[in-house]
Amino acid sequence: MLVIAAFIAGPLAAKNVQDESSALFDGGKILRLKIEITPEEVTRIKADNRPYVRCTVIENDKVTYNNVGVKLKGAAGSFREFDDRPALTLNSDKFSKKQSFHGLDKFHLNNSVQDESYLNELICAEIFRTAGYPAPRVTHARVWLNGRDVGLYVLKEGFDSKFLKRHFPRHDGNLYDGGFVQDIDASLEKDEGKGSDDRADLYALALAARDPDPEKRWALVNEYVDIDTFVTFMALERMTCHWDGYSMNMNNYRVYFDPARGGKVVFLPHGMDQMFGDPGMGLFDQQNPLISSVVLQSNEGWKAYRKRVHDLLPIFSPADRWLSRVDDVAKRLQPVIKEISEEAAKSYLERIKELKEHIAQRADNLKEQDQQSDPEFLAFDDKGIAGLTDWYTASESDGVKHEEVDLPGNKKGYSIDAGTNGQCVASWRRKVLLGPGVYQLNARCQTKGVVPLDSNDNSAAGIRVSHSERNSKLLGTATSTLLAFGFKVVEDRREVELVLELKARRGKVIFEADTLVLVCRTKGRAK
Repeated sequence: MLVIAAFIAGPLAAKNVQDESSALFDGGKILRLKIEITPEEVTRIKADNRPYVRCTVIENDKVTYNNVGVKLKGAAGSFREFDDRPALTLNSDKFSKKQSFHGLDKFHLNNSVQDESYLNELICAEIFRTAGYPAPRVTHARVWLNGRDVGLYVLKEGFDSKFLKRHFPRHDGNLYDGGFVQDIDASLEKDEGKGSDDRADLYALALAARDPDPEKRWALVNEYVDIDTFVTFMALERMTCHWDGYSMNMNNYRVYFDPARGGKVVFLPHGMDQMFGDPGMGLFDQQNPLISSVVLQSNEGWKAYRKRVHDLLPIFSPADRWLSRVDDVAKRLQPVIKEISEEAAKSYLERIKELKEHIAQRADNLKEQDQQSDPEFLAFDDKGIAGLTDWYTASESDGVKHEEVDLPGNKKGYSIDAGTNGQCVASWRRKVLLGPGVYQLNARCQTKGVVPLDSNDNSAAGIRVSHSERNSKLLGTATSTLLAFGFKVVEDRREVELVLELKARRGKVIFEADTLVLVCRTKGRAK
């Protein structure tokens, strides 16, 4: 396995550094932490959960840490208020310089409300490190907050200069927090680094990723991103089913501008508490995050990604190693959970069983996907026309009705009825893989009583491709009307989502199935 890690990660291969913090994560002991916060500081943290306040941490009723910084953490799914079971970030030297907690400056206590196994973060971080990729170490703690038993927590190493020092030859580069569902073109929060605070490095990276010329874009991104490590990062995220990570959802990540690599970016994994949820999750569909798109839309990047998935497969399959690891850690957690609740202990056994089933199923699924051929480009006939079937539904509104309907002449249609709620944003969609070319989506549709949401040009019935604005719309009641939407693909390979939609207060639209075609107006037919 170490040979695999060194081969894949190269200079990023995780160092086996033994220091004061190693015993905390390698020893398997579950700490008992009592966190005490004064009434004045509680008032402050309830008023604003972002700034640190002071607290006292008592470990195993023996060791006391004074003036530790603490703040609430978490996003939409995991954030809990102070009086609930809050997730916490602690900084041992925030107010008391040179103080450390088992050799750590910053660490997190995650409430694991989205992971009842308490193991996703630990297992997936170990998978990353087995591949030679930097990831925070993880253990567990039983926590009391101002005398209140808040249960078992996941204790995770923080991203700070000490973490960087463990994994990189130089640890003085800029480290940014990806924030909540933000791409690298956002004003990300700088957590560490001696570089400029003007985010010029981020802006340059975003500019490169948005260059309109695909060849120039690929070359520029290679100047700013360590592509070899990014391909490993993306493969590991997707192989562990990290649907809420950077590669899939531009969320839960850090970016480090590594001076030892000439300032190139290395992405770091975060928020791995909802892993292996869908053992059949696809590896090879394209997603929207900027750097993921640049890589997967380039033939060179695509080939590198496919090869990396294949190279990483032995880490996942057979799954025995990880199933045994789950059993080992669960065995030491079970008595602690039983202390909290007999019922919780019984439920926990079921969660562990589910996690092991998902890990085993994912291992089998990864082998299957690795053996599959590349996704096929949409096929066009001699006239450059491709018929479009197999549409799927999408809706942002309640009360909307999608239906496949019969039309006169033994024909079919895809209908959307806005319903009676007064707001409909709904569509039929179809993804197609296309190569460079000029294309036109054609569709005939009929409307009945369509009332737009407002005066917005995007309202009413119409067609487009995802992430583009419509160029036409159909209102009121209309018989069969031809709509056309043209677009261009410049990348080697791009997955395009075609959209037949209704945005209306009320009314109905029917898109005639036999008229739904994509026309390629360029020789070469998408390859």
